[in-house]
Amino acid sequence: MFKIGEPLTLEAIEKFIHSNERLELSEVAVGRINNSYDYLQRKMANGAAVIYGINTGFGSLCNTIIPSDQLGQLQYNLLRSHACGTGEYVPKDIVKLMLLLKAQSLSYGYSGVQLATVQRLIDLYNANIIPVVYQQGSLGASGDLAPLAHLSLPLIGEGMVWEGEQMVDAKTALSKNNLSPVILGPKEGLALINGTQFMSAYGVACLLSARTIVYQSNTIASLSIDAFDARMEPFLSFTHTIRNQTGQIKTAEIILNNLKGSAIITQPKTQVQDPYSFRCVPQVHGASYDALQYAEQIFEKEINAVTDNPNIIEAEDMIISGGNFHGQTLALSLDFAALALAELGNISERRTYQMISGLRGLPAFLASNPGLESGLMIPQYTAASIVSQNKQLCTPASIDSIVSSNGQEDHVSMGANGATKLYKICENVLQILAIELVTAARAIKYRRPLKTSPMLEIFLTNYEQVVQPQETDEMMSPVLLKTKNFLSNK
Repeated sequence: MFKIGEPLTLEAIEKFIHSNERLELSEVAVGRINNSYDYLQRKMANGAAVIYGINTGFGSLCNTIIPSDQLGQLQYNLLRSHACGTGEYVPKDIVKLMLLLKAQSLSYGYSGVQLATVQRLIDLYNANIIPVVYQQGSLGASGDLAPLAHLSLPLIGEGMVWEGEQMVDAKTALSKNNLSPVILGPKEGLALINGTQFMSAYGVACLLSARTIVYQSNTIASLSIDAFDARMEPFLSFTHTIRNQTGQIKTAEIILNNLKGSAIITQPKTQVQDPYSFRCVPQVHGASYDALQYAEQIFEKEINAVTDNPNIIEAEDMIISGGNFHGQTLALSLDFAALALAELGNISERRTYQMISGLRGLPAFLASNPGLESGLMIPQYTAASIVSQNKQLCTPASIDSIVSSNGQEDHVSMGANGATKLYKICENVLQILAIELVTAARAIKYRRPLKTSPMLEIFLTNYEQVVQPQETDEMMSPVLLKTKNFLSNK
């Protein structure tokens, strides 16, 4: 069982989502949730306290007092009115992460929700009842309101969920799984939709994907270095230790290890230097690695955080209306990660361009019969097009605040847009790398009978079991897709 309420790491999440384990609340979490709920009930029983979102309206309606006999209805109205997402559907694996992360945030006992509500989030996950959630609608502050409203509606038997590839109403899905709708109490609707779980789930998924992208970037760059007959001196440790940048040092070491034992490397070189896209792989890839490490640190803190409002601090006998739902720290990190990943795609396309340019003894466009055949001329066009799209997607979301809720919510993070943009960039970079791999794999054939390193020869063998080498012009789209799937282990 995967215990909700215990500290989370990206490694633990990655291992869990590829397992058949089920979610379960830890005993400590059960105690914390019950204590927080009981405290709030006692606080409300005297009828004296005015607490935002519990017996008041929301946003700029925070000064409107709600009668005690309507507090439950207030929470139902909140979920329904905020479920106004639009655009494309959030991928199912991201929605499942949202369920996990929302349960985790509520498990710390600062939200005042009943145990049954948190348990129902876990029930949805375990039963694979995946709410239909839309990508557009969150400003990344005041919580990911619209996406989380869609996530939460099935708890009360409303909204839609996925049944395979079909959408069905949540009430039907609950009934099929012998689950009854939750009866919401004071603050529960607010606790469910306040939070950063939309941004966090996308960020976790993208950062896990980024680990694969960084690994494949280094592997494919190593193959391209040999295919282009580049020099190895730029990867020796002496240069990198005096720069003292962690990612750079690590990347140079990886490249050297990847190319250890290559017969091509030992050939005499006529060129004094190589283009930056080869020579500066440690500096560029390493910088992206460092940026992604920073983003991972931010997100690991966030997935172990309480991000709803107000916060119930029983130890201080306080209910604080703060702003932990604000996604600025995530928005900045998402933008940073987007830049880091886009640069891996940017430099990859440059290596592709160099390998088809008719240099270093390679034929133009790596065509067997240049002129009659176009070879790999046009895949580079595709890579260039995707790189350009990434540059457009890298416009920072975090600087684009906009006023909402009649001026009460006057600065927002737009981290949700940053999250969905980053997801697209991840997909784009994998496709750019796939084009580089197609190119490097063909270029290396022109170095035969010399072999690259044993490690890279195994990599090529595994790749060519999935994608057969192309000898003449053919439709490339299926090749590029198969190569992308190979890189992402699909």
